[in-house]
Amino acid sequence: MNNAESLEPVVYIVGAGPGDPELLTVKAYKILAKADVILYADSLVPKQMLRDVRPDAEIIGTANKTLEDILPLMIDRVRKGCSVVRLHSGDPSLYGAVYEQMQLLAEAEIDFEIVPGISAFQDAAAKLKVELTVPGLVQTIILTRISGKATGVPPSEELSSLASHKASLCLYLSARHVWEAQQKLIEHYSPQIPIAICYRLGWPDEQIWVVPLEKMAIVTEEKQL
Repeated sequence: MNNAESLEPVVYIVGAGPGDPELLTVKAYKILAKADVILYADSLVPKQMLRDVRPDAEIIGTANKTLEDILPLMIDRVRKGCSVVRLHSGDPSLYGAVYEQMQLLAEAEIDFEIVPGISAFQDAAAKLKVELTVPGLVQTIILTRISGKATGVPPSEELSSLASHKASLCLYLSARHVWEAQQKLIEHYSPQIPIAICYRLGWPDEQIWVVPLEKMAIVTEEKQL
């Protein structure tokens, strides 16, 4: 693009939100509409997000690509004078795996900009019509995940420790360890406290189940999540 509306030849790390194209921010939409090259995780980001991109934009799906495949592509396109969008689901700052990307881009002296997106916990609160910081009840939100074999969490951030604060707590990436998560939560929360199990928020097949904490694991298994 050589007109006044063109983007700078940098990498834009853009949050796509949880899945609903209408939850894309105005800034993200404008960048997508102007970008020369768009790399998106096609297993996590609906293709409808790309409905208004330029007809001549280069679209690259990254579902089957590793970071070692993706980084050279982005660096090459920027060095050729192209604006590049790396489209992530949700918000890039939360479980977006962008830390290493930013380091490698900086080492390659490639400029980048981060554009935030709506995260699943925010969409869930809106769908449930709840406030996560109720005056006199709770003023803290904890976003975390259960420790897995491949990717652990720091000892000071173990779920049982975080749950002791009895704050509003949102679990990501934990369906495979739901029994362990339930056990640790029940140590500090009432077994009868309502919790929400959210599946593919913002997608056409979105599902939300509100159940007592003591039913969290069995419902997750029954729904094959």
